[in-house]
Parts: sequence; structure tokens; C-alpha cells
Amino acid sequence: MPRIVFAPAIQRHVPSPVHDVDASTVGAALGLAFAALPALRGYILDDQGRLRLHLAVFVDGIAIHDRHRLSDPVGTTSEIYVVQALSGG
Repeated sequence: MPRIVFAPAIQRHVPSPVHDVDASTVGAALGLAFAALPALRGYILDDQGRLRLHLAVFVDGIAIHDRHRLSDPVGTTSEIYVVQALSGG
């Protein structure tokens, strides 16, 4: 079962434990986490349901490709890691 982990910087704003989820995509995994913690949704997704620009998601250490639909697949033993992205020049 995939595991979704939210970085400590996110947990400062919305406490969110590690979730083991029965999901086959990043979006489905996030949806299950949001069902358990509704306040997390507004911090992770914008009002169009897309990943906020200040966040990044990695599946098994590799950045996801589909930031808008979150349809990247996850395996049964995948770790999904949601972290605040660094930006600047």
C-alpha cells in the first residue's frame, strides 16, 4: 500500500501524520489524505484542484510530471513525499 508523507514544514501549518493509502495515482492518494484531514486540502491544492506552486511532490524520490492532474501512477510500495518547493534566483 502506498505511503504519503508530508514534510515537517507543511506539518507546522497542518499537522498530518503519515498515511498508508489504497491508491494508484498521486491524486487519489492525496484525495484519501484530504478525506482524513480536510484542512490539508486548501494548503496543498489551489481552488482549481492543482498542486500549489510552492509545493513539490516526489514518488519514490522522483518529482512527479503531472502537477495539474496529479495522475502520475504510484506502486503498491511507493512513498509519496509532499514538500515545500524552493524558489528564487
